[in-house]
Amino acid sequence: MIEVHQLHHSFYVGKKNKRQEVPVLRNINVKILEGEIVSVVGKSGSGKSTLLNLLSGYIKPTEGTVNIQGEQVSDYTEEQWADFRLENLGFIFQSFQLIPSMDAYQNVELPLVMKGVPENKRREQVQEIFKRVNLDGFEAHYPSELSGGQQQRVSVARALIVNPPIILADEPTGSLDKETEEELLSFIRQLNQEENITFVIITHDEEVAAIADRKIHLDDGKVTVEEENYEV
Repeated sequence: MIEVHQLHHSFYVGKKNKRQEVPVLRNINVKILEGEIVSVVGKSGSGKSTLLNLLSGYIKPTEGTVNIQGEQVSDYTEEQWADFRLENLGFIFQSFQLIPSMDAYQNVELPLVMKGVPENKRREQVQEIFKRVNLDGFEAHYPSELSGGQQQRVSVARALIVNPPIILADEPTGSLDKETEEELLSFIRQLNQEENITFVIITHDEEVAAIADRKIHLDDGKVTVEEENYEV
């Protein structure tokens, strides 16, 4: 499903003739199997978000390879990555990343528009997904008119609308209260069990990490520990 091999990534600071290399990830080797929930944990600055950005193609690795769904994606162009993301990846963000000028329906519909799905089919799929995330009746609300929990459910609906085999989540409960967090985590488990969706969850929250089949610890850009089938 996802295989990362000898992955290194550095950022560079300073002027061209005096550039300084700042290593962020060092020799990362990770395999994530189909249908797994894997959490990536570590303190701030450990490289968690950089790893997620490499898995989603928003940055290219300095060295090493990323293989997803049998595709060697490390050297994809921006256009290839855009197509690949539409077909294979869903995203859930801490800050929701909803477009404020679009209502909830339009935010969720957007990936289908980008894929060229006909309007009548889009309408059916969007209406169905709103029911699945318990937001039926909120389609015409703009993000500013929704609670944090409702906004996150809209972002989950948007992630699910193209039926992706993989969902990447970056601190998905960071802006939620305790009750809403528990509802979202329960829904993630349900999606994983019923639809075999693979989840990669970046988190610093042990309660969030506890829903995973496997927990990968990052420290100073290196994988230090992998825990399997653990309970908290």
